[in-house]
Amino acid sequence: MRQYVQVPTVEQEKTYDYNSAFEPRPCMCLGVCCCCAALRPRYKRLVDNIFPEDPKDGLVKADMEKLTFYAVSAPEKLDRIGAYLAERLSRDVVRHRYGYVLIAMEALDQLLMACHSQSIKPFVESFLHMVAKLLESGEPKLQVLGTNSFVKFANIEEDTPSYHRRYDFFVSRFSAMCHSCDHDPEIQTEIRIAGIRGIQGVVRKTVNDELRATIWEPQHMDKIVPSLLFNMHKIEDIDRIGPPSSPTGGEKEENPALLAENCFRELLGRATYGNMNNAVRPVFAHLDHHRLWDPNEFAVSCFKIIMYSIQAQYSHHVIQEILGHLDVRKRDSPRVRAGIIQVLLEAVAIAAKGSIGPTVLEVFNTLLKHLRISVDFELGDRRSSAGSATFSTSSKESDERIVQNAIIQTIGFFGSNLPDYQRSEIMMFIMGKVPVLGMTSQSLDTSHLGDLGTRRIQIMLLRSLLMVTSGYKATTITNALPPPFLDPLLSPSLMEDSELRQLVLEILHNLIDRHDNRAKLRGIRIIPDVSDLKIKRDKISRQDVSFMKKHGQQLYRHIYLGCKEEDNVQKNFELLFTSLALTTIELANEEVVIDLIRLAIALQDIAIINEDNLPMFNRCGVMALVAAYLNFLSQMIAVPAFCQHVSKVIETRSLEASYFLPETIFKDKCNLPKSLEKHEKDLFFLTNKIAESLGGSGYSVERLSVPYVPQVTDEDRLSRRKSIVDTVSIQVDILPGNNTEDKIDNTEEITFEALKKAIDNNGLEEQEKEKRRLVIEKFQKAPFEEIAAQCETKANLLHDRLAQILELTIRPPPSPSGTMTITAGHAHYQSVPVYEMKFPDLF
Repeated sequence: MRQYVQVPTVEQEKTYDYNSAFEPRPCMCLGVCCCCAALRPRYKRLVDNIFPEDPKDGLVKADMEKLTFYAVSAPEKLDRIGAYLAERLSRDVVRHRYGYVLIAMEALDQLLMACHSQSIKPFVESFLHMVAKLLESGEPKLQVLGTNSFVKFANIEEDTPSYHRRYDFFVSRFSAMCHSCDHDPEIQTEIRIAGIRGIQGVVRKTVNDELRATIWEPQHMDKIVPSLLFNMHKIEDIDRIGPPSSPTGGEKEENPALLAENCFRELLGRATYGNMNNAVRPVFAHLDHHRLWDPNEFAVSCFKIIMYSIQAQYSHHVIQEILGHLDVRKRDSPRVRAGIIQVLLEAVAIAAKGSIGPTVLEVFNTLLKHLRISVDFELGDRRSSAGSATFSTSSKESDERIVQNAIIQTIGFFGSNLPDYQRSEIMMFIMGKVPVLGMTSQSLDTSHLGDLGTRRIQIMLLRSLLMVTSGYKATTITNALPPPFLDPLLSPSLMEDSELRQLVLEILHNLIDRHDNRAKLRGIRIIPDVSDLKIKRDKISRQDVSFMKKHGQQLYRHIYLGCKEEDNVQKNFELLFTSLALTTIELANEEVVIDLIRLAIALQDIAIINEDNLPMFNRCGVMALVAAYLNFLSQMIAVPAFCQHVSKVIETRSLEASYFLPETIFKDKCNLPKSLEKHEKDLFFLTNKIAESLGGSGYSVERLSVPYVPQVTDEDRLSRRKSIVDTVSIQVDILPGNNTEDKIDNTEEITFEALKKAIDNNGLEEQEKEKRRLVIEKFQKAPFEEIAAQCETKANLLHDRLAQILELTIRPPPSPSGTMTITAGHAHYQSVPVYEMKFPDLF
C-alpha cells in the first residue's frame, strides 16, 4: 500500500528535510506491478507463459498443455485467446522477431487441432487473420509457415458451415505465390510449392459445401486454373498423361509441376454439372495468351488430363467448349486451328468410350462447317496469290491441308467409335452434306467456291465418310445401305473424277464386307487357288436376297458405267474387281451369280465393240478385270466345266495376248495391241459355253442369252459425262451460220433410187418383226427387277409429261373478286366483271 508522511502544522516555518532513506516510490512501483499481474486475465497469463525468454528454446510444452486444457474446459474463451495470440504475432512480425512468430503459429495449430466445437468459429477468424499477416509479409519463410498452417486448417472438417467466411484473399495470394520469380531457384520452388498447396487447401475447404462461399465463380477460377497450368507447363515429360498417377510423397513435395497436376486433377474431379464450364474456360485463355496451340503438345496433355479427371457424364461439356473456341478462332492461322482440332480429336477419343450426350450431331456439323471454311481459305489464298511467289502460295495451301486432314481424322475417329445405331445416322448426316452437281446441298454452301471448290468439298466429305464406315458391321445389308443413303452415295460414281469414284467404291467395300475379306482380295490378279485365301462367308439371308432384288440392278449399273470411264487407272480397276468379289461373297445366290456373269460379259463387250471410243489401255484393263473376276467366281461356285472354260481362256491369253491379263497390263511398260477386232474367239469368254457349263449344274441359264443393259435413271443428269448427243449439239452450235454454199454442198442429192428405197416397206417390216421378237424374248427371260425398273422409268416419264400438260391446260375458274398474280415480287389482283363471266347452261 501507499505510505504518506504527514507534515506537522506547528513547524511550518522550518524547511522540510527530505529523508533520502525513506523513499516510497520503489515500494509504490513494486506494489503496482504485483497488483497488475494479479489482476490480468488468466488466458493472457497462460498465453504469455508458453513463450520462453529465449525463442530458440521453442514452445514451453508444460504451459502449452495448461493452455490447451483451459481452452477445452472454457471454449468461450477461445476467441479471446485467438485475438491475443494474433496481437502478439502481429507485433512480433513487425519487430522481425521470427522465433516468437514460429512459437505463436505452433500454439495456434495445436489449439486448432485440439478444439472441435461451435466456439471455434471466432477463433478461426483470428487464425485466418494471423495466416493472412504471414502471407502478406515479404519473408519467404513466413509465407511457407502461413501456408502450412492453412493446409492443416483445411484438413479439419467443421460440423456446420460458416456462411460469412470468404477466401478471396487466400485465392489471390496463393495464386500470386504460384507465379513466384525469386532470384534464388530454391526459394522460388519453395514458394511455388507453398502456393500450390495453399490452392489445394482452399479447394478442399470450400469445394464440397455448396452453402459456403464457392470458389467456382469465374473471378476465382481465372486465378486458380492459370496458376496451376503455369506450373504444369514445366513438366519435361509431356507423354506422362492419362489416369492419375501415384508418385511418392517426396516427389510430390519437391516437384511443383507434379503437385500442380495433382491439384488440377483434384479440382476437376470435384467439378459438377453447373460449374464445369467455369473450370474449363480459363484453360483456353491460358493457351491463347501463351500461344500454346502451335505446337500443341501441352494443350493436348492438358485436355487429356481434363477428360480423364472429370466425371464421364460431363464429357460433352468439354467438347462443346472446344467447339465454341474453334468457332471463335476460325480466323486464326491454319496451324492454330489444326492444333485446336487435334485437341478435339484427343478429347473425342476419350469421350466416345463413355457418354457423349446430345453433342454428336453438333460435333459433326461444326467440323463440316470448318471444313468448308478451310477449303474457302485455300482457294482464296490461291486466287489472291496468283501473281505472288510460288513458295508462299504452296505453304499456305499445305497449312490448310493440315487443317482439312485434322478435321477428317477427327470426324472419322469420332464416327468409328460410335455405336452402330448412331453411326448410321452420322453416315446419313454426312452424305446429306455432300454437294452433288446439279443439286443443291442441304447445308454446305459451295456456290461461291466453283467447280474446284465443290470437288474439294466432295473429296473431303467422302474421305470423312470412308473413315466413319471403317469397321462398321451391319447385321443385314439393308441396314448398311438403306435407300436414302445408297442413292446419293452412288451419284458421285457417275462423276468424271477418278478419285471420287475410288472413294465411293471404298465406302461400299466397308459397308458390304462384313467378314473382313477385303484385305485378302487386295490387288487385281489371277488367283490360282481361291481356297488358299480362307474366305469367310455365311449363308445369304432373306433380307440380303430382298435387297439384291430391289437394288441389285443399281449396283450393277454403277459398276458397268464405272468401267467405261476414260480416266480409270489401275486403282480403279482394282476397286472394281474387289466390288464384284465382295458382292459375290456377301450377297450372291444363284440368281445374283447369273446377273454377275451377264455383267461380266457386257463389260467384255464394252472392250471389244468400243462404242465409247475408249483408249486401248482401258479396253485391255476391262478385259483383265473380267478375266480376274470370272476366275474368282468360277472357283467360288465350284462348277468344274465353268472353271475349265475360264482356265482355258486365261491360259490362251497368257500365250497369245498377255495384255488381257492383270499381271501384264498393269505393269509400267506393257506393249498394247493396235486393235482388238482381229483376235480369235479363244481369247474371249463365250456366253454359250458358260451357259452349257452352268446348265448341267442346275443353274437357270435362260437369262444368260439376254444381254445386260443398264437401266436409265435420273442419276444420269447429275453426272458430268458428256454424251454423244451433247457433243454433236455443241459442234453444231459452233459451226458458222452465214455460209449458205457449204450447206447446199453438204445436202444429200435426192434421186429416184433414194425415193424407191424409201417407199420399199419390206425392210421396215423385217425391222418391226425383229423388235417384237426381242421384246417377247426380253419379257420371257429377263429378270423381273430389270423389267419393273424400265417400266417404272417409262411410267415416271409419262407422269411428268402428263403433269406438264395438265399444268398448261388447267386454269382456275374466274372469280369476281379477282385473281392474284405476282410480278416483280409484288402481288396484283385482276378482277373479272360479272357480265364477262361464262356460266354453265344449267346454272
